[in-house]
Amino acid sequence: MGIHALAAPGVAALVMTAVLLACTSAEHTPPSDMVLIPAGEFIMGSDKVDSEGLQQRYGLVKPLYIDEHPQRRIFLNSFFIDRYEVSNQQYQEFTHAAKYQEPFEWSQNGYNLAPERLEQTGVDALRWIASDYFKLDVDTRNLEKPALLRLMAEKRALRDRLPAAGVTWPDADAYCRWKHKRLPSEAEWEKAARGTEGLEFPWGNTWNPDVINSGDNTQWEDGIAPVGTYPNSKSPYGVYDLAGNVWEWVADDYQAYPGNKTPNADFGGGKKVLRGGGGGIGHYAISQFFRAAARQASDPRTTGADVGFRCAQQVR
Repeated sequence: MGIHALAAPGVAALVMTAVLLACTSAEHTPPSDMVLIPAGEFIMGSDKVDSEGLQQRYGLVKPLYIDEHPQRRIFLNSFFIDRYEVSNQQYQEFTHAAKYQEPFEWSQNGYNLAPERLEQTGVDALRWIASDYFKLDVDTRNLEKPALLRLMAEKRALRDRLPAAGVTWPDADAYCRWKHKRLPSEAEWEKAARGTEGLEFPWGNTWNPDVINSGDNTQWEDGIAPVGTYPNSKSPYGVYDLAGNVWEWVADDYQAYPGNKTPNADFGGGKKVLRGGGGGIGHYAISQFFRAAARQASDPRTTGADVGFRCAQQVR
């Protein structure tokens, strides 16, 4: 019969504590493409008022800020959120694997054409595709097949890194479910953007169009930049592009916050919430749309060239 040594009570307690800490640490370690947002309180919404007459100055239909009222502190359990907006490449993996409908824009810019199919296409057809679909900024009429394929591959590689846009709310929801994730709640999105101190923008309290893709940046085709291009826009938790580039779908219906009695036809009208502001706003950026507390209502079935999303996941 074997002899078993019994650990002293104090040693056993230390061992058990170490095991529990190791399990907790593993459960709170985010996947490589996500960021942990720890449990705790944060400031949501705002009490700002349009004392400068910005609505009239900008010609806006809706008054600014009132849908964000009232400011309050709320508690959220810990969760993970994608570090970057979901990219075209990631979304295309989903459409292929799940046999899901692709964004319409892909049929217009050549992104839905598989490289293998292009390899089998004749040079005359390739010249037409390169010009009319890929919109290559060169005269394609005299280019031979190797050059055409190389230039289209370079264009595809750039588009791989662009945020997946032109997706409806159900499309975004379906992708997140396929990844065993979900769309973030409106509160989760705002906490990831503002931190615990209620920042006005993800990077701080002062507007700076140079640190984001606000639509003033003319170097990006169609106003959209590859995900993660602007590291100085990171939120306190290290999440990219929570202001600018593309608006982002979140899980919630567009509803009044508790205590907000202001009449609004969008409240309870079946619309969903968009957050973050997009790079397709125009040749100048209105900073109010990029504030971390700003909200936008949209029909969940609509799409936009600067509307995308990211996913979240509950910490077990």
